[in-house]
Amino acid sequence: MLAYVIGVVLFALAICVSVALHEAGHMVTARMFGMRVRRYFVGFGPTVFSFRRGETEYGLKAIPLGGFCDIAGMTALDEVTQEEAPRAMWRFKAWKRTIVMSAGSITHFLLGFIVLFIMAATMGLPNVDQKPIVSTISDCVRGGTTVEQVNNPVCQPGDPAPAKKAGLLPGDTVVSVAGKATPTWTEMVNQVKAVSGPVPVVVDRGGEKKTFVVDVPKVTRPAANGGTESVGAVGVGVARSIQYSAVGAFGGAASFTGDMFARTWDGLMAFPKRIPAVFNSIFGGERDPDTPVSVVGASRLGGEAVEAGLWQVFLLLLASLNFFIGVFNLLPLLPMDGGHIAIVWYERVRDWLRGLRGKPAGGPVDYTKLSAITMVLVVIGGGVTLLTVTADIVNPIRLQ
Repeated sequence: MLAYVIGVVLFALAICVSVALHEAGHMVTARMFGMRVRRYFVGFGPTVFSFRRGETEYGLKAIPLGGFCDIAGMTALDEVTQEEAPRAMWRFKAWKRTIVMSAGSITHFLLGFIVLFIMAATMGLPNVDQKPIVSTISDCVRGGTTVEQVNNPVCQPGDPAPAKKAGLLPGDTVVSVAGKATPTWTEMVNQVKAVSGPVPVVVDRGGEKKTFVVDVPKVTRPAANGGTESVGAVGVGVARSIQYSAVGAFGGAASFTGDMFARTWDGLMAFPKRIPAVFNSIFGGERDPDTPVSVVGASRLGGEAVEAGLWQVFLLLLASLNFFIGVFNLLPLLPMDGGHIAIVWYERVRDWLRGLRGKPAGGPVDYTKLSAITMVLVVIGGGVTLLTVTADIVNPIRLQ
């Protein structure tokens, strides 16, 4: 139980730190371009303490959730003092404002990448694409009428150990079996099942292609639709994680980051249709593991991961949440940063088109006219957050 509590606290603290760094990203880039940063605070609510360094006030709030960075003149409608006016944010070029407003999300992406890099360099990254990487090699292969008999064979002296006898090693990536390419573990297994006798198997070992002749025996195994079937077997197990060298960890983390971006986007697109399932789970329905989770739910999963000693899962959850927050924050909707970026470039394109027609630049977008839409989005966002938090309390997703 103590390990679970520690995991929950660690995960929640990591998210608080990442959100605080999000705001720090805004602050650092704003100051880099010469914008006036009034305040940078971690948390919300009453001020615990604060201090001033230069023109910026730094401090800590009582509720350590998130934070904020107050930049003078984010829009032309914001009130600024006479001293702040020359360095108001809205006076700077569109590309500079875009960098400042996107810096928070970029910080999340960097944090996610750093977590993945640490994983790649130490414990490896999950083999999510099911690449045919050999993890274990059995001493023998035997048949049986039950899964238990197959998974726990009693090896006898002289029993065949096809993969081991042929020379395959853990870490080999199977490229082809009997001349047929095997890009995934499932395709490799299906191809092995279909062959028998001496078969050429090509593997990638440290970047070098090697060919081995494996004498594939036919064994009796339980069939998916009941009964048994005679299939080929070589006695290898799939690698659940992909290990990298210190140098290769960078490329592995970069590739995995791209995959996570794609999965995050797919998850966002499927987000609305999964909300009814979250609602149903509150009232006793089975909780679909693919439904959205809140920070509360993610922290609980982090606690379970630590309790089970699954630090790889803990770190993967942390990286995933950072990528999600980063992508979500860039959606072109107010009050998120992506909404402000969209308005900046709307004004820029509009004024460019007006210039082509010989007209002067238009005035700044009136944010007050967008307040109704913003409020609707805030209410919807608050409702979804409340819904997911409730579901994560009464019917949480669990690792097991």
